[in-house]
Amino acid sequence: MAYDKIRGDKKVKRRELIKILVQNGWYLARHGSSHDIYTNGAKSQPVPRHNEINEVTAKNILKRAGIKII
Repeated sequence: MAYDKIRGDKKVKRRELIKILVQNGWYLARHGSSHDIYTNGAKSQPVPRHNEINEVTAKNILKRAGIKII
């Protein structure tokens, strides 16, 4: 799936980023000290535990997760 919800804003809500990951088959594997680790069974991806995440960081997380961004 491709998402365009992350264009334009400087910050992305963590909840929205996790929602996109979960919709694409990712799930919470474990809690780290300052990050939560999500996995799809083959790859793992850390997600910072902040209320808002920088837009560039969010895009990089989705890119590494193999989720296209329009």
